[in-house]
Amino acid sequence: MNGSKTSSLEEKQREMLEVKFVTPDLDEDPEARLDVEPCIDHYSRMKARPKLDLAYFVEDTPPWRLTILLGLQHFMTSFGGNVSSVLILAPYFCIDHDAALKGQLIGTVFVVNGLVTILQCTIGVRLPIIQGASFALLVPTIAILQTRGECLPVQTDEQKLAAGEDWLSRIREIQGAIMVASCVQVVVGATGVVGLLMNFIGPLAITPTITLIGLSLHQTAALKSGAHWGISVLTTVLIIIFSQFLPEVGIPFCGYNSQKKCHVTRFKLFKVFPIILAIATGWLCCFIFTVTGVFPDVPNENTTDPGYGYRARTDLNSIVLESSPWFYFPYPGQWGTPTLTLSSVLGIVAGTLASIIESVGDYYACARLSGAPAPPKHAINRGIVLEGIGCILAGAWGTGNGTTSYSENVGAIGLTKVGSRVVVLAAGCIMVLLGLVSKLSALFASIPDPVVGGVLCVTFAMVTAVGLSNLQYIDLNSSRNLFIVGFSILMGLVVPHYLQTNPGSINTGSGEVDQVLTVILSTGMFIGGFLGILLDNTIPGTKEERGFTAWREHITGTENENDEPTDVKVAEEGVSKHPSQTTNPPLVEETTTSLPKCYDLPFGMRLVRRWTWCSYLPFSPTFKSYKCPCIKSDLEKKSENNSS
Repeated sequence: MNGSKTSSLEEKQREMLEVKFVTPDLDEDPEARLDVEPCIDHYSRMKARPKLDLAYFVEDTPPWRLTILLGLQHFMTSFGGNVSSVLILAPYFCIDHDAALKGQLIGTVFVVNGLVTILQCTIGVRLPIIQGASFALLVPTIAILQTRGECLPVQTDEQKLAAGEDWLSRIREIQGAIMVASCVQVVVGATGVVGLLMNFIGPLAITPTITLIGLSLHQTAALKSGAHWGISVLTTVLIIIFSQFLPEVGIPFCGYNSQKKCHVTRFKLFKVFPIILAIATGWLCCFIFTVTGVFPDVPNENTTDPGYGYRARTDLNSIVLESSPWFYFPYPGQWGTPTLTLSSVLGIVAGTLASIIESVGDYYACARLSGAPAPPKHAINRGIVLEGIGCILAGAWGTGNGTTSYSENVGAIGLTKVGSRVVVLAAGCIMVLLGLVSKLSALFASIPDPVVGGVLCVTFAMVTAVGLSNLQYIDLNSSRNLFIVGFSILMGLVVPHYLQTNPGSINTGSGEVDQVLTVILSTGMFIGGFLGILLDNTIPGTKEERGFTAWREHITGTENENDEPTDVKVAEEGVSKHPSQTTNPPLVEETTTSLPKCYDLPFGMRLVRRWTWCSYLPFSPTFKSYKCPCIKSDLEKKSENNSS
């Protein structure tokens, strides 16, 4: 019996290459399932890959040397956002004069974000997505700190002591607000509310959300690039040349292996490292211009405009390098016990809600660029839960901010053509290590602003283009669809701009309500995504017109979100409950559907599949969906029609 099963298995594996193969009934024979599933999984996973020009897909593992370099590139891409969040909040925390304390905050941000990145890639959404400081929480954080008044002077020792106590009370209030508000984010993901929303989110909702992520960040890119447009344009042009014109050019390198010994091999350097090469070149130019005196060495008296080219100098942050210790080990509660106020918690809650909408868009964009299937509901739920846990950890450690998925790193995947999850895990480890080594963190803090601005111009453009690419699934000849897309994107730009130019325009009589409304309406991707969802689900339109059919078939392999994709389907001819009851074993035919195995947990899946109660947990890989008696999926309708 066992011998015949082994020989039969070998025949099945050979016939798999011809699209069809013979297999016993996998539902009735669990042992056969364990033998055959690896073959089926490999075959279906290869079919499920989108046709992208990727060097490494989400489950691929590059060589370890290449993995470290690629992880370093992701770290450098997210570095500007992590550091700038600390520098933006430093004046409101009243520590703008203390470079050493800012260095400790930067190190804490790196350590926490690195840990959360590792958790997100391992047990969270399991996509190659970097976690970094949340800009959605900056607005409520600044509003909270501004209510505490001006910073104390620091001329005398007594004043410095009082200022130190003031700084600690400020950071503790923000810590408590972030930790409590993030529990809402955990509950939203753990209860599957986000997963339920996916039944109503299609291309017309995803497009404005992702597009506005890139468009709404244009001011940051312009501010950084404006330090010196020459250096910024040079960095941008180099990235374009390396990633678009020279990706297939092989650079000769000396290689060695046991078979070929020493030999010359060609490595596509420009395809894999366009961002690192551009940053290195731009940084080198800034260093040369700083040493030769091309850039002004003394800022103008006007503090709002220190002089064109001054912020491009490479020695501006040298004091951070000198003041930081070699090693610093951050720990929870390092600033003391967090405190709570109602207004602070409500303000941060509004920021976390906006961050959820942004993160869902990032998940879909990251999956598309990394060659993974669209994230199922349980993966999205788990990702939101992990982001909430990450914000709780950030509050406990005292980063002064939360964590969220980074859109610029999603764009970097499209540029480098490397979507490997292992690379992002390496980036998380690098963040932790550099956060512990304060001198190295301070060294990277000296990257000139125009170099960072040039990188942001390209990565934000890539994120915007990924959002617009979802329009390929909808009917662009429909005036309904054109109105929804145009109106959602435009209002996502108009409303935040009005609130920015007219501060205090929202006045309901309640400071907490004003703060919540200001945060929500100042977030462009929240407005665009909300309007896209609302209009797409209220204005009449067919599934084909709305793009649901083509979108589901392309990214999930099913026409309906509730239809569970399967690896293979068994032909109706010759099907029986057990192989011994038929002379012809069932045939497993080629299908276009594929279970997203890349979203399974890396451990414990046998127990998860065995325990039926896990299927009721919205964040479990075996969770299918909430069933509503009044709503039936296409698969259920087809089954009823066949039975009748």
